[in-house]
Amino acid sequence: MLNEITPLILTYNEAANIERTLKHLTWAEKIVVIDSYSTDETLEILHSYVQVQVFGRKFDTHAKQWNYGLQQVKSPWVLSLDADYIITDELTAEIASLPADSDIDGYFAFFKYCVFGKPLRSTILPPRQILFRQEKAIYIDDGHTQLLEINGKCGMLSSYIHHDDRKPLSRWLWAQDRYMVIEAKKILETANSELSLSDRIRKQKVLAPFIVLFYCLILKGGIFDGWHGWYYALQRILAEILLAIHLIEAEKFKP
Repeated sequence: MLNEITPLILTYNEAANIERTLKHLTWAEKIVVIDSYSTDETLEILHSYVQVQVFGRKFDTHAKQWNYGLQQVKSPWVLSLDADYIITDELTAEIASLPADSDIDGYFAFFKYCVFGKPLRSTILPPRQILFRQEKAIYIDDGHTQLLEINGKCGMLSSYIHHDDRKPLSRWLWAQDRYMVIEAKKILETANSELSLSDRIRKQKVLAPFIVLFYCLILKGGIFDGWHGWYYALQRILAEILLAIHLIEAEKFKP
């Protein structure tokens, strides 16, 4: 199965992460990377791996970037990864054992969020479709991120992806600020009846940061992860505060 899969990765200034991701993909004959013209050492790291094929494309939306990447993949299967995803040995072995002639067209995987390399007990991240048949897939935009639509049956993998982002706080804040501008626009332009429960709560602005704190530390057991759990909870609270501020600005300071 592994020889029928091409990992597909998006990058922009991912020098803090990308090499750890690539080191767990040595089994791949080819890795396709769509880079949004990185200005740090990302390209230097990418070019040090002979199986990596880099395509430069100016970023506009996540869906368009991913769909451009799908066009560059020539293998039957795609392994879709962010630049801070680690494919564990257990997950690699599980993927290798999948039957290539199955009627399943895509697979979801669960996450373990890592703080400075330490996997937490739980995360607020939902499972993501990471492995799928190239000809059956298309990405669509969804707020600041994207959704993958698969024309076929989907299954679930039992092994975990490790999400291990080690970019500095300044870069994390820059990215979250951009994301939350888009997320606020989506929430305000969508009818309440069409919003998810979580987005309806976020639209109220005040409640979401407190709910996220309780959810991460208590319901998800982050308090038992020590300072790593608090670090993750504070990140998620800060993200919700940024969203609340952008919602207020969009509502109160319309041009």
